[in-house]
Amino acid sequence: MNNTLTACVQGTVSQNVLIQQWRSDAALLALPEKFGVVLSNLLDRLESSALFSEESCSFSQKDLLGGLQLWLEKAQQASR
Repeated sequence: MNNTLTACVQGTVSQNVLIQQWRSDAALLALPEKFGVVLSNLLDRLESSALFSEESCSFSQKDLLGGLQLWLEKAQQASR
């Protein structure tokens, strides 16, 4: 998940690929339910923002990718 996020931030992987990959990978993780809810919300907003140019919608793509990074860090801590 980290590699896909890094590639998306760098522009070598599309947001659609990131969203599909994260939804698939997250389903395999043994995390508390709240992690799934938060991730779903982030991915839904990222998906919506991808329909618009850079920052023209109410969701900042940069902020959403930052939110995914934070989610990933918290998920790694929770799985230890």
